[in-house]
Amino acid sequence: MEPPVDRVRISQAAKDQLIKLKRVTKIDQWNILCRWALCRSLAEPTPPSPVAIPADSNVEMTWQVFGGAIGDLLIVALKQRCHTDNLNLDSETLAIQFRLHLHRGIGYLSADPTIRGIESMIQTAMLPGH
Repeated sequence: MEPPVDRVRISQAAKDQLIKLKRVTKIDQWNILCRWALCRSLAEPTPPSPVAIPADSNVEMTWQVFGGAIGDLLIVALKQRCHTDNLNLDSETLAIQFRLHLHRGIGYLSADPTIRGIESMIQTAMLPGH
């Protein structure tokens, strides 16, 4: 399945937020935290705000590293979300929506005061609407 991007790049602000999440959750891999963030945003009922997101950090990974064994499922989830939001499923729209959802999710996770470790992150994921 064709991924929305070949390389996942995040902003410096998102990198700083991920560093905080790494410290709090003890999850050391960027890709795992980013998967959580994407799913967190996709679970929100509203679409992300269309804002410009710079790729100004040194955190970069291939789609294969980002998605891992569930890469195809993440692509399907993103496409379904775009369909639900009445957006086109062309490659440019998918790439834009992927970046918007990823960064929104990173922001949501890092700002959540209930996340104090991996256990509370799992609990948050199990709440209705998340």
